[in-house]
Amino acid sequence: MISLPVLTSSLEQIELDLFLEALHRRYHYDFRSYSRTSLARRAHVARERLGCETLSDAQRRLLHEPDVLPEVIDAMTVQVSDFFRDPAYYRALREEVVPHLRTYSSLKVWVAGCANGEELLSLAILFREEGLLDRTIFYATEINRRALAKASAGVYEIDRLPGFSINYQLAGGHGSLSDHYTAAYGRAVFDRSLRSRVVFSEHDLATDEVFSEIHLISCRNVLIYFDVTLQNRVLGLFADSLVRGGFLGLGAHETLRFSEHASAYSDFNEKERIWRRTTSQEMFHAR
Repeated sequence: MISLPVLTSSLEQIELDLFLEALHRRYHYDFRSYSRTSLARRAHVARERLGCETLSDAQRRLLHEPDVLPEVIDAMTVQVSDFFRDPAYYRALREEVVPHLRTYSSLKVWVAGCANGEELLSLAILFREEGLLDRTIFYATEINRRALAKASAGVYEIDRLPGFSINYQLAGGHGSLSDHYTAAYGRAVFDRSLRSRVVFSEHDLATDEVFSEIHLISCRNVLIYFDVTLQNRVLGLFADSLVRGGFLGLGAHETLRFSEHASAYSDFNEKERIWRRTTSQEMFHAR
Protein backbone atom coordinates (compact mmCIF):
# COMPACT_ATOMS: atom_id res chain seq x y z
CA MET A 1 0.00 0.00 0.00
CA ILE A 2 1.39 3.42 -0.98
CA SER A 3 1.56 5.89 1.89
CA LEU A 4 -0.22 9.20 1.52
CA PRO A 5 2.95 11.37 1.52
CA VAL A 6 4.41 9.42 -1.43
CA LEU A 7 1.12 9.56 -3.32
CA THR A 8 0.83 13.29 -2.69
CA SER A 9 4.40 13.84 -3.91
CA SER A 10 3.73 11.81 -7.06
CA LEU A 11 0.54 13.70 -7.77
CA GLU A 12 2.30 17.02 -7.28
CA GLN A 13 4.99 16.01 -9.78
CA ILE A 14 2.32 15.02 -12.32
CA GLU A 15 0.50 18.29 -11.76
CA LEU A 16 3.75 20.23 -12.17
CA ASP A 17 4.57 18.41 -15.43
CA LEU A 18 1.11 19.14 -16.82
CA PHE A 19 1.24 22.76 -15.69
CA LEU A 20 4.58 23.29 -17.45
CA GLU A 21 3.33 21.51 -20.55
CA ALA A 22 0.25 23.75 -20.65
CA LEU A 23 2.42 26.85 -20.29
CA HIS A 24 4.60 25.68 -23.16
CA ARG A 25 1.94 24.44 -25.57
CA ARG A 26 -0.53 27.25 -24.95
CA TYR A 27 1.83 30.23 -24.68
CA HIS A 28 5.27 28.93 -25.86
CA TYR A 29 7.05 29.61 -22.56
CA ASP A 30 9.32 26.66 -21.91
CA PHE A 31 10.25 26.06 -18.27
CA ARG A 32 10.49 22.28 -18.62
CA SER A 33 14.30 22.22 -18.36
CA TYR A 34 14.54 24.46 -15.33
CA SER A 35 15.70 23.09 -11.99
CA ARG A 36 12.87 20.99 -10.53
CA THR A 37 13.39 22.22 -6.98
CA SER A 38 13.15 25.83 -8.06
CA LEU A 39 10.18 25.09 -10.34
CA ALA A 40 8.22 23.47 -7.54
CA ARG A 41 8.66 26.54 -5.34
CA ARG A 42 7.69 28.95 -8.09
CA ALA A 43 4.71 26.93 -9.25
CA HIS A 44 3.49 26.99 -5.64
CA VAL A 45 3.75 30.79 -5.70
CA ALA A 46 1.84 30.90 -9.01
CA ARG A 47 -0.90 28.71 -7.58
CA GLU A 48 -1.27 30.96 -4.53
CA ARG A 49 -1.33 34.14 -6.62
CA LEU A 50 -4.17 32.72 -8.71
CA GLY A 51 -6.07 31.77 -5.57
CA CYS A 52 -6.14 28.08 -6.48
CA GLU A 53 -6.12 25.13 -4.08
CA THR A 54 -4.20 22.85 -6.47
CA LEU A 55 -1.84 23.27 -9.38
CA SER A 56 -4.43 21.51 -11.55
CA ASP A 57 -6.84 24.36 -10.78
CA ALA A 58 -4.10 26.84 -11.71
CA GLN A 59 -3.51 24.94 -14.95
CA ARG A 60 -7.21 25.18 -15.80
CA ARG A 61 -7.18 28.93 -15.28
CA LEU A 62 -3.97 29.27 -17.28
CA LEU A 63 -5.47 27.38 -20.22
CA HIS A 64 -8.81 29.19 -20.25
CA GLU A 65 -8.00 32.64 -18.88
CA PRO A 66 -5.11 34.20 -20.86
CA ASP A 67 -5.27 37.32 -18.67
CA VAL A 68 -3.61 35.40 -15.82
CA LEU A 69 -0.47 34.70 -17.89
CA PRO A 70 1.52 37.79 -16.75
CA GLU A 71 0.89 36.88 -13.12
CA VAL A 72 2.06 33.32 -13.75
CA ILE A 73 5.23 34.44 -15.56
CA ASP A 74 5.96 36.85 -12.69
CA ALA A 75 5.73 33.94 -10.27
CA MET A 76 7.79 31.58 -12.43
CA THR A 77 10.72 33.95 -12.90
CA VAL A 78 13.18 35.66 -10.53
CA GLN A 79 13.70 39.41 -10.83
CA VAL A 80 15.77 40.02 -7.70
CA SER A 81 19.00 41.90 -8.31
CA ASP A 82 20.96 44.99 -7.27
CA PHE A 83 23.02 47.65 -8.96
CA PHE A 84 26.65 46.49 -9.15
CA ARG A 85 25.79 43.22 -7.42
CA ASP A 86 29.05 41.45 -6.52
CA PRO A 87 31.13 44.64 -6.95
CA ALA A 88 34.37 42.74 -7.59
CA TYR A 89 32.87 41.42 -10.82
CA TYR A 90 32.27 44.96 -12.10
CA ARG A 91 35.70 46.09 -10.94
CA ALA A 92 37.22 43.22 -12.93
CA LEU A 93 35.22 44.29 -15.99
CA ARG A 94 36.38 47.88 -15.55
CA GLU A 95 40.04 47.11 -14.95
CA GLU A 96 40.62 43.95 -17.00
CA VAL A 97 37.96 43.65 -19.72
CA VAL A 98 37.42 47.29 -20.72
CA PRO A 99 41.04 47.72 -21.95
CA HIS A 100 40.35 44.97 -24.50
CA LEU A 101 36.98 46.44 -25.47
CA ARG A 102 38.59 49.81 -26.15
CA THR A 103 40.31 48.29 -29.18
CA TYR A 104 36.96 48.00 -31.02
CA SER A 105 35.41 50.93 -32.88
CA SER A 106 31.92 49.69 -32.03
CA LEU A 107 30.66 47.26 -29.40
CA LYS A 108 27.72 44.98 -28.74
CA VAL A 109 26.82 43.88 -25.21
CA TRP A 110 24.14 41.32 -24.40
CA VAL A 111 22.62 41.31 -20.91
CA ALA A 112 20.76 37.99 -20.93
CA GLY A 113 18.08 37.67 -18.26
CA CYS A 114 18.15 41.39 -17.46
CA ALA A 115 15.31 41.15 -14.88
CA ASN A 116 14.28 44.65 -13.78
CA GLY A 117 17.35 46.27 -15.33
CA GLU A 118 19.77 46.70 -12.43
CA GLU A 119 22.58 44.78 -14.14
CA LEU A 120 21.96 46.49 -17.46
CA LEU A 121 22.13 49.99 -15.99
CA SER A 122 25.19 49.07 -13.92
CA LEU A 123 26.98 48.15 -17.15
CA ALA A 124 25.70 51.27 -18.93
CA ILE A 125 27.03 53.46 -16.10
CA LEU A 126 30.37 51.65 -16.18
CA PHE A 127 30.60 52.06 -19.95
CA ARG A 128 29.70 55.74 -19.70
CA GLU A 129 32.42 56.37 -17.13
CA GLU A 130 34.93 54.51 -19.28
CA GLY A 131 34.00 56.47 -22.41
CA LEU A 132 32.48 53.49 -24.24
CA LEU A 133 28.74 54.19 -24.00
CA ASP A 134 28.43 56.10 -27.27
CA ARG A 135 30.02 53.29 -29.28
CA THR A 136 28.00 50.48 -27.65
CA ILE A 137 24.68 48.85 -28.42
CA PHE A 138 23.19 46.93 -25.49
CA TYR A 139 20.76 44.06 -25.98
CA ALA A 140 18.71 43.58 -22.82
CA THR A 141 16.66 40.40 -22.97
CA GLU A 142 14.22 38.80 -20.57
CA ILE A 143 11.45 36.21 -20.68
CA ASN A 144 9.26 38.27 -18.33
CA ARG A 145 7.49 41.13 -20.12
CA ARG A 146 6.66 42.99 -16.92
CA ALA A 147 10.30 42.89 -15.82
CA LEU A 148 11.38 44.07 -19.27
CA ALA A 149 9.03 47.04 -19.00
CA LYS A 150 10.50 47.95 -15.60
CA ALA A 151 14.01 47.70 -17.01
CA SER A 152 13.03 49.99 -19.86
CA ALA A 153 11.55 52.55 -17.44
CA GLY A 154 14.67 52.67 -15.23
CA VAL A 155 12.74 53.63 -12.07
CA TYR A 156 13.62 52.19 -8.64
CA GLU A 157 12.56 52.71 -5.01
CA ILE A 158 14.75 55.31 -3.40
CA ASP A 159 15.20 53.31 -0.20
CA ARG A 160 17.28 50.81 -2.21
CA LEU A 161 19.77 53.48 -3.27
CA PRO A 162 22.11 53.39 -0.23
CA GLY A 163 22.97 49.75 -0.91
CA PHE A 164 23.34 50.47 -4.62
CA SER A 165 25.70 53.37 -3.86
CA ILE A 166 27.95 51.22 -1.66
CA ASN A 167 28.21 48.61 -4.41
CA TYR A 168 28.98 51.33 -6.97
CA GLN A 169 31.90 52.65 -4.92
CA LEU A 170 33.27 49.15 -4.30
CA ALA A 171 33.03 48.47 -8.03
CA GLY A 172 35.40 51.36 -8.74
CA GLY A 173 32.88 54.04 -9.62
CA HIS A 174 34.42 57.32 -10.73
CA GLY A 175 32.04 59.64 -8.92
CA SER A 176 28.73 59.25 -7.14
CA LEU A 177 25.88 57.00 -8.22
CA SER A 178 23.63 60.05 -7.81
CA ASP A 179 25.37 61.51 -10.88
CA HIS A 180 23.30 59.07 -12.92
CA TYR A 181 19.77 59.50 -11.57
CA THR A 182 17.17 62.04 -10.43
CA ALA A 183 15.30 61.46 -7.18
CA ALA A 184 11.69 62.54 -6.59
CA TYR A 185 8.60 61.25 -4.79
CA GLY A 186 10.37 58.26 -3.27
CA ARG A 187 11.71 57.04 -6.60
CA ALA A 188 15.01 57.29 -8.43
CA VAL A 189 14.79 57.71 -12.21
CA PHE A 190 18.02 56.82 -13.98
CA ASP A 191 19.15 58.99 -16.88
CA ARG A 192 17.37 58.32 -20.13
CA SER A 193 20.72 58.59 -21.90
CA LEU A 194 21.77 55.34 -20.21
CA ARG A 195 18.91 53.57 -21.98
CA SER A 196 19.21 55.37 -25.31
CA ARG A 197 21.64 52.73 -26.60
CA VAL A 198 19.58 49.76 -25.40
CA VAL A 199 17.45 47.36 -27.44
CA PHE A 200 14.95 45.71 -25.08
CA SER A 201 13.69 42.37 -26.34
CA GLU A 202 11.69 39.42 -25.05
CA HIS A 203 13.89 36.35 -25.39
CA ASP A 204 13.70 32.79 -24.06
CA LEU A 205 17.08 31.16 -23.55
CA ALA A 206 15.40 27.75 -23.67
CA THR A 207 14.02 28.16 -27.19
CA ASP A 208 15.24 31.30 -28.96
CA GLU A 209 18.35 31.79 -31.06
CA VAL A 210 21.53 33.84 -30.92
CA PHE A 211 22.46 37.46 -31.27
CA SER A 212 25.49 37.90 -33.52
CA GLU A 213 28.93 39.46 -33.14
CA ILE A 214 28.62 40.19 -29.41
CA HIS A 215 31.71 41.46 -27.55
CA LEU A 216 30.46 40.95 -23.98
CA ILE A 217 27.68 38.74 -22.63
CA SER A 218 26.72 39.24 -19.00
CA CYS A 219 24.32 36.56 -17.76
CA ARG A 220 24.50 36.45 -14.01
CA ASN A 221 22.55 34.20 -11.67
CA VAL A 222 20.43 32.75 -14.44
CA LEU A 223 22.09 29.40 -15.17
CA ILE A 224 21.62 28.29 -11.56
CA TYR A 225 17.91 27.89 -12.30
CA PHE A 226 18.50 25.56 -15.30
CA ASP A 227 19.17 21.85 -15.46
CA VAL A 228 22.42 20.59 -17.02
CA THR A 229 20.91 20.10 -20.48
CA LEU A 230 19.61 23.65 -20.65
CA GLN A 231 22.85 25.05 -19.22
CA ASN A 232 24.74 23.36 -22.05
CA ARG A 233 22.32 24.76 -24.61
CA VAL A 234 22.71 28.29 -23.28
CA LEU A 235 26.51 28.15 -23.09
CA GLY A 236 26.57 26.90 -26.67
CA LEU A 237 24.24 29.75 -27.63
CA PHE A 238 26.60 32.24 -26.03
CA ALA A 239 29.62 30.72 -27.77
CA ASP A 240 27.87 31.12 -31.13
CA SER A 241 26.97 34.72 -30.29
CA LEU A 242 30.39 35.96 -29.17
CA VAL A 243 33.08 37.29 -31.46
CA ARG A 244 36.41 35.47 -31.17
CA GLY A 245 38.02 36.90 -28.06
CA GLY A 246 34.69 38.15 -26.72
CA PHE A 247 33.88 37.89 -23.02
CA LEU A 248 31.30 35.98 -20.98
CA GLY A 249 30.45 36.91 -17.39
CA LEU A 250 28.44 34.55 -15.16
CA GLY A 251 27.14 34.71 -11.59
CA ALA A 252 29.18 34.06 -8.47
CA HIS A 253 27.96 30.46 -8.14
CA GLU A 254 28.00 29.57 -11.84
CA THR A 255 30.71 27.98 -13.95
CA LEU A 256 31.23 26.56 -17.42
CA ARG A 257 34.17 24.37 -16.38
CA PHE A 258 32.17 21.15 -16.64
CA SER A 259 30.07 22.18 -19.63
CA GLU A 260 30.28 20.35 -22.94
CA HIS A 261 31.15 23.75 -24.41
CA ALA A 262 34.05 24.48 -22.03
CA SER A 263 36.57 24.15 -24.86
CA ALA A 264 34.93 27.09 -26.64
CA TYR A 265 36.16 29.37 -23.86
CA SER A 266 39.46 30.13 -22.17
CA ASP A 267 40.02 31.26 -18.58
CA PHE A 268 40.23 35.00 -18.10
CA ASN A 269 39.29 35.74 -14.50
CA GLU A 270 37.71 32.58 -13.12
CA LYS A 271 37.50 34.01 -9.59
CA GLU A 272 35.07 36.66 -10.83
CA ARG A 273 33.47 34.20 -13.29
CA ILE A 274 34.70 35.84 -16.50
CA TRP A 275 35.71 33.74 -19.50
CA ARG A 276 36.86 34.61 -22.99
CA ARG A 277 35.69 33.09 -26.26
CA THR A 278 38.51 31.00 -27.69
CA THR A 279 40.32 32.76 -30.52
CA SER A 280 41.10 31.14 -33.85
CA GLN A 281 44.80 31.10 -32.92
CA GLU A 282 44.07 29.33 -29.63
CA MET A 283 41.95 26.75 -31.46
CA PHE A 284 44.79 26.16 -33.95
CA HIS A 285 47.35 25.57 -31.17
CA ALA A 286 44.93 23.25 -29.33
CA ARG A 287 44.81 20.86 -32.29
